[in-house]
Amino acid sequence: MRALAGAVLVLALAGCRGEHGTATLWVTRDRGAHVLFTGSVPAGLTAMQALERVQKVTTRYAGRYVESIDGVAGSLTSQHDWFYFVNGIEADRGATEVRLHPGDLEWWDYRSWANGAMSVPVVVGAWPKPVAGHVTVVGSSPGAVALRRALHANGGVDRVVVTTTPTEFHGAQTGGHVTFWISSTDAARLARDPKLARFHYEGLS
Repeated sequence: MRALAGAVLVLALAGCRGEHGTATLWVTRDRGAHVLFTGSVPAGLTAMQALERVQKVTTRYAGRYVESIDGVAGSLTSQHDWFYFVNGIEADRGATEVRLHPGDLEWWDYRSWANGAMSVPVVVGAWPKPVAGHVTVVGSSPGAVALRRALHANGGVDRVVVTTTPTEFHGAQTGGHVTFWISSTDAARLARDPKLARFHYEGLS
C-alpha cells in the first residue's frame, strides 16, 4: 500500500509539472499601461496554478474565477475586473481549465469593462504570438517585406495585413483564425523590434 501511495504521488506531481520548460506570466493594469509583475513559471501548470505561484490570489465560484490579485479586486460598482489572455488571445475558459505549454505567455490585466469593453478577443502585446510560424503577410510594401522576413512567414490561415495608409496595429479573431492589421511604416518598425508591441492592447510604443 505504501508503494502504491508513493506511485500515485509521483504521478500526481508529474501531472502538475506536465511539461518541461517555462512559460511567461504578466500582471498589468489599465490595458497594460501599468506593469505589476513579469516573470517565468513552470510549463504544465494551469493558468490558475501559475498565477497563484507568484501572486496572492483570491477566487470565487469554487476557485474558477479570480476575484483579486495582490489585493486588487474586481468591482461591479466601478466596472473593473481581471481579464486574461494566453498568447494574445482572450481566454474562453476558466483559468483552472487552461494548461500552459513551454513558451506560452499568460497575461492578466485589471481594466474597465464599461461602455461595451467586456470582451477584447485579440491583443497585440504578446507579439509575435499567436501567429508566429504559421502566418500569411499580405502586402508588397517595404514594411510588408520586412515583416514577412522577420516572421519567416511561409503562409498560413492567420494573416497580417500591411496597409499603405495609417492604421493602428490591432487584431481580430474570426472562426478561430487571427488577423492583424498594421501600417507599412509600423510593420517596418515592428520587424526591427518586436518588443514595441509589448503590453499593448493595440498600437506600438
